[in-house]
Amino acid sequence: MTVENATLHPSGTLEPSTADHQLTQTLKQALDLIGVRVLDHFIVAGTQVYSFAEHGQL
Repeated sequence: MTVENATLHPSGTLEPSTADHQLTQTLKQALDLIGVRVLDHFIVAGTQVYSFAEHGQL
């Protein structure tokens, strides 16, 4: 089983925050315990999208 996560940044800032990085790591660790793999974490800011996977941050 796999999952993808999305976080909205209504401020328009596309750069991942420290909290975004922490959330990604917490999700990965927790879901790994039940055999679920995190495929990506997306940040959406307006019409722009940042992919943790594309930036090698998973």
